[in-house]
Amino acid sequence: MNMKRTLLLALGLLLAAFTLSAQQEPAKADGYRYVDAATLPVFGKVADNTAMRYSRLPASLKGVTRGPVWSLGLNSAGVYVRFRTDSPSIRLRWKSLNSHYMNHMSPTGDRGLDLYIHDGKQWRFAGSGRPAKTAVTDVCSVRNMEPGMKECMVHLSLYDGVEALEIGIEEGTLIEGPALDSPSIRKPVIMYGTSILQGGCVTRPGMAFTHIIARRLDREVINLGFSGNAHLDPEIAQWMAAAEDPGVFVLDNAPNCTAERIEERTEAFFRILRDAHPKVPVIFVEQTPYPFQAFDLKERETLAKKAAVQRAVFERIVRSGEKNVYYVKADRMLGPEGDDTVDGTHLTDLGAVHYADLLTPVIKKALKKNR
Repeated sequence: MNMKRTLLLALGLLLAAFTLSAQQEPAKADGYRYVDAATLPVFGKVADNTAMRYSRLPASLKGVTRGPVWSLGLNSAGVYVRFRTDSPSIRLRWKSLNSHYMNHMSPTGDRGLDLYIHDGKQWRFAGSGRPAKTAVTDVCSVRNMEPGMKECMVHLSLYDGVEALEIGIEEGTLIEGPALDSPSIRKPVIMYGTSILQGGCVTRPGMAFTHIIARRLDREVINLGFSGNAHLDPEIAQWMAAAEDPGVFVLDNAPNCTAERIEERTEAFFRILRDAHPKVPVIFVEQTPYPFQAFDLKERETLAKKAAVQRAVFERIVRSGEKNVYYVKADRMLGPEGDDTVDGTHLTDLGAVHYADLLTPVIKKALKKNR
């Protein structure tokens, strides 16, 4: 996978025109031509052989993994497309797989897109792709830019899938593959977890904490968040282990697991990863302390029990002689004001930043052990 992507980055890509179905295609904007993003390099995936170009699991897992996991794997959370162009404005046109909607998440985060442009020093947010009520959306994300080639990155929908994507550029301008290896595809960070990791419920894709961490580390981060379904399924561990040259594994599954499931499945899940990649660090993350647990005594007791079991399993792994394993306590995960969540569980943009503040230095430290 990495060799193929590196070749794409080195050579760049010339694009062909791409058209959605005539029944659903909106009128083309005057003065623009649309090119197929399928000919651009796509990142944020364990491997390229996923069931759909912008999905996260391979076709071989259909009927093998649980139905909800398979369906969530078709979401494009963490997946992004890279290119560069000299067009003064950029349009995004895409077809959503499900026209998904949730009452506690912004449609822009749920099934919208985000455009980032590199300013020579860092990635900066340039504009949103706000989804239409129809399956196909066509929007201008940025306009009136200075002449010259610009490195661009489009983050795809967090809770919906992207069936097709086109980039619209002004007539007479160029678009090609990226020349800048950023975020670096060398030794990606592979993160497994729940709806919180998948991106619920930030306002736009670029605010998912996996993307925040990727920008801070300038490192590809692969999002394997499965809303409500991070049950430590062994076939997901095997998919993670199939990564060609991972930098770090992060296990953030506790919110979807009972104490009993943590006890029964954690070591086996870890062992699949460690047997495939003996030197790759593994980070275990404690469950997020939901704000309402400051008042709900029963929930507070449940949280404490899960944390105790998870810590005991981690210490057992350490005693067995395993190295390069880390444990992240959750007591500093969220801010003291309790404003980190939308609904008491899922993160606001503020919560995502706090989450990234806690995890980024740990991941950075672990990456130094796997150079």
